[in-house]
Amino acid sequence: MSAPTGFSRRQFLGTSAIATAALVTGCQTAKGPRRISPNEKLNLGVVGVGGRGAEDLAGVASQNIVALCDVDSGILAGAKAKFPGAATYSDFRRMLDRNDLDGVVIGTPDHTHAVIAIAALQSGRHTYCEKPLTRTISEMRRLEEVARESGLQTQTGNQIHATSNYRRVVELIQGNAIGPVREVHHWAGSVWETKPWPQAEPVPATLNYEQWLGPVQAVPFSKEFVPFNWRRWWHFGGGTLTDFCCHHIDLGAWALQLGLPTVIEADGPPPDAHCAPTGLHVRYEFPGRGHLPPVTMHWYSGAGRPQIPGAPDLSKWGGGSLFIGDQGMLLADYGRHILLPEEKFKGAALPAKSLADSVGHHEEWIRACKGENLALPQFAALGRTNSPISYGAVLTEIGLLGNLAFRTGKRIEWDAERMRAKGLPEADRFIQHDYRKGWKLS
Repeated sequence: MSAPTGFSRRQFLGTSAIATAALVTGCQTAKGPRRISPNEKLNLGVVGVGGRGAEDLAGVASQNIVALCDVDSGILAGAKAKFPGAATYSDFRRMLDRNDLDGVVIGTPDHTHAVIAIAALQSGRHTYCEKPLTRTISEMRRLEEVARESGLQTQTGNQIHATSNYRRVVELIQGNAIGPVREVHHWAGSVWETKPWPQAEPVPATLNYEQWLGPVQAVPFSKEFVPFNWRRWWHFGGGTLTDFCCHHIDLGAWALQLGLPTVIEADGPPPDAHCAPTGLHVRYEFPGRGHLPPVTMHWYSGAGRPQIPGAPDLSKWGGGSLFIGDQGMLLADYGRHILLPEEKFKGAALPAKSLADSVGHHEEWIRACKGENLALPQFAALGRTNSPISYGAVLTEIGLLGNLAFRTGKRIEWDAERMRAKGLPEADRFIQHDYRKGWKLS
């Protein structure tokens, strides 16, 4: 297994001796996906139909929605009203017992992504999974391996990846508009207040809390976890960094053709045992890639922003990215970008448009499942979509490594080959998943 330095399948993440093989679910195993003509509709099952999952459901509503799954019967009933012909389930494993599903869309909390996505892939279904793809690195390695071996079409739910603005930024950076880039900064303004571990509360009558917990160690129910604030708690998510890394760091990883970092350092408030920090700064070191120089990447969660001479007030940019090249800078967010200094680039000859616009992030996956290949050259070796699990794996692991450095309080020298922090065996408890009885990746 070799550490990835770009996005080719040959170079990408392989088998981990630590991660294990397959989820024991009790669901049937499909022989493989059926051939579907471009004029046919996919038969889809959607797991998680509230919040972000509701938006994913809307994104694939052009297809046959034959199955809906959610652990909250009230949310499930609301989705059923919009898709009255769909069967409903509270357990995704029972949904996967169906023999008519072509694909599965996963919009659940992070701590259940791996078990659902691996089960869907192993049952022979094309899979769309929200970001971050997993809660732990060991889960991530196994999910990437299963996706790669399956040959199925996958897409990571980082929808900004499909925007024309991001594509233009990539064209400018890769077209050498600001010269070689050795430093990039990414930031997100989202803040999660640190709270004490909550007291137990009665489980709502509409919620199957055992199923919501899924593979993680059981803890008493609290409204601080369900339905939304689970992301601040280490037990279920990874705070602002893992929430937004697949959006903002995506731009740096894509434009600069980055794989995994070799060194990670983090600083912020004293780590809390239960909550992700309100503010965080992470410094990543990435090696050179062929003719491309090494890159230092900075991440900021919360109110922190880089102070870069020549850059405008970045507090007015919400979440964003700043590339620092030898011949200028490029500042971008989801919908806009500016070359700096502006007076230098007025009237300058810039790289021509070279990346075709996306047909839409969900639509791209839908068409890939039907055999159409919409992958841009940089992603062509990974499948027929532009943010497959093999690429989302890199973004997810970068985010998880930042949290690893913060929670250990140590400088991480990352041995991607062996999936370990060199000389820090105490880091393993944050790298490996720890599932409760009845749930495993085997």
